[in-house]
Amino acid sequence: MRSSSSRGRTSHTSHRRTATVALAGVAALIAAAVQSGAASAAPAAPQTGRANPAHAAVKLTPSQRAELIRHAGAGTAATARQIGLGSQEKLVVKDVVKDADGTLHTRYERTYGGLPVLGGDLIVTTASSGKTMDVIKATGATLKVAGLTPALSKAAAQKQAVQRARALGGTKSTADSVRKVIWAATGKPVLAYETVVGGLQDDGTPNQLHVITDAATGKKLYEYQGVKNGIGNTQYSGQVTLTTTQSGSTYTLNDGARGGHKTYNLNHGSSGTGTLYSQNNDTWGNGSNSNAATAGADAHYGAALTWDFYKNTFGRTGIKNNGVGAYSRVHYGNSYVNAFWDDSCFCMTYGDGSGNAKPLTSIDVAGHEMSHGVTSATANLNYSGESGGLNEATSDIMAAGVEFYANNSTDPGDYLVGEKIDINGNGTPLRYMDKPSKDGASKDNWYSGIGGVDVHYSSGPANHFFYLLSEGSGTKVVNGVTYNSPTADNLPVTGIGRDKALQIWYRALSTKWTSTTNYAGARTGTLAAAGELYGTSSVEYKAVQDAWAGVAVGSRSGGGGGGGTSYENTSPVSVPDNGPAVTSNISVTGRTGNAPSNLQVAVDITHTWRGDLVIDLVGPSGTAYRLKNFSGSDSADNVNETYTVNAAAETANGTWKLRVQDQATYDTGTINGWKLTFP
Repeated sequence: MRSSSSRGRTSHTSHRRTATVALAGVAALIAAAVQSGAASAAPAAPQTGRANPAHAAVKLTPSQRAELIRHAGAGTAATARQIGLGSQEKLVVKDVVKDADGTLHTRYERTYGGLPVLGGDLIVTTASSGKTMDVIKATGATLKVAGLTPALSKAAAQKQAVQRARALGGTKSTADSVRKVIWAATGKPVLAYETVVGGLQDDGTPNQLHVITDAATGKKLYEYQGVKNGIGNTQYSGQVTLTTTQSGSTYTLNDGARGGHKTYNLNHGSSGTGTLYSQNNDTWGNGSNSNAATAGADAHYGAALTWDFYKNTFGRTGIKNNGVGAYSRVHYGNSYVNAFWDDSCFCMTYGDGSGNAKPLTSIDVAGHEMSHGVTSATANLNYSGESGGLNEATSDIMAAGVEFYANNSTDPGDYLVGEKIDINGNGTPLRYMDKPSKDGASKDNWYSGIGGVDVHYSSGPANHFFYLLSEGSGTKVVNGVTYNSPTADNLPVTGIGRDKALQIWYRALSTKWTSTTNYAGARTGTLAAAGELYGTSSVEYKAVQDAWAGVAVGSRSGGGGGGGTSYENTSPVSVPDNGPAVTSNISVTGRTGNAPSNLQVAVDITHTWRGDLVIDLVGPSGTAYRLKNFSGSDSADNVNETYTVNAAAETANGTWKLRVQDQATYDTGTINGWKLTFP
């Protein structure tokens, strides 16, 4: 959710990141240039409206999952050779997903010369026969550095990180840890230091600032907060049933049915685990904050709902899918108006709100924050830039899923974020999924600079996409709440239902996305997921295309602007680093007269620093129409958008060219395809 102090938020400096190729469809995803391994045909279309059972994830027991991970771990050297990694690179198994047809999606971290590679994660998909079908990498760059001896001292890196942490409200004068790493998430891989500074921020939130420093130049390359925040003055969930543990005459908030999830009372402390809730009867709290167990009951309930939602919706047993529960801590600090998930303790923590009067233990806060743990255990989306917005949106999306799943009469499911916490003091929600900009800060649609926006606001396009995919555009009422969702291209979107939308999002998160996935990559991953589940010619697949186009990511299923006649070139063209312009041609025939004044030009380019690019449409007459200028401050990845060009002076028939030139060093890219649409 969001921090109550602007100084407590992650800074978003310009940075370079490499993501998977932005291509539509399963076949395109498999054939992408940044991936290796043999291609396979797209799956056969399932029965209309139903997911293909062959691509449903199997519900693994903890022991089955552990055995699959052990088996993958025993073969990491062979896998590394097979997918073309260098002699100094090694793989470390992180997770595995198994489909009903035997397909395995194995997620790996990478090391180089014994050092962890940040941004080196990848997913290898293998058929039941053992044949490699697909490799999705967080970076397409060749992993090679000049040496492993840093020119910068560890002390200098630590000093820089501590200074940055203090500027963000940190209180510590030393770092918790400093380690050498290979930084591969942005641009060319380099030897670097990762420094973690703990302590507290000025609003009381624990600090876990990660600063990446170039070990040769001392330049700060990246930073992010490891603690993901929520905020609000919570409302309670009414009388609910809790799973507890009895020993003799003593009851504890220990949920043995859900991996041993325990709920502790910090009693206004800010460190340690606290005291496990324990009493001689099984009735917890009294519905108000006058009883310290009330917040414990709400937190315990929220944790149980989140566990059950993931298990019954996706077959996931626990945050790490290993059958082990996390734990919750309530009554954190004094008047702490926040809540947060912390990977380092694998725990959820709630403050008591202003004046210690309203603990932050609502259903959507629990679902949101604990879903950060699920994201960490799967795609591990970097908590900055576009991937950070997708990280936050995933928590909002899954929180909505938990809330609908709960079916709690005092807190019905909706597409509003934090609607019960009244953080604005006027009864309005914290965020709106149908039209994110209604909160005054979130963005409705994608644009090239969105990676520089705070992650709680750059999440807007993904939240908007999910709403459109679930419910469609226009005005409608769900559970008594009225929504009115617009689209970026002013064309309608027909929803496929929340249940299908959740399955598509989760499959992309768990089997398609990596730490560096951006909005273009999110579109690619969700299309691949929809294609596997429902088929590439299905209504669901087309709805994913249309919903992304509705937030200005990619083109419509009908092409370009959603109607008219389209002409397309999908042959890849490499864009050289700081080199000559390259072109991709489309031949238009059979039309009469001139081109329209609203010619639609849909461009799909993968690039690790889009600001380097100059893009022109060249008409049959040779006249160039500028689509995008060079911009040194435009640090986002890829170009995946539709431009409108007044081409009325051109004859429609003839050869049209997309001309692309990289005008700065260090980054390369590919024209994946482009499309002309005559409305």
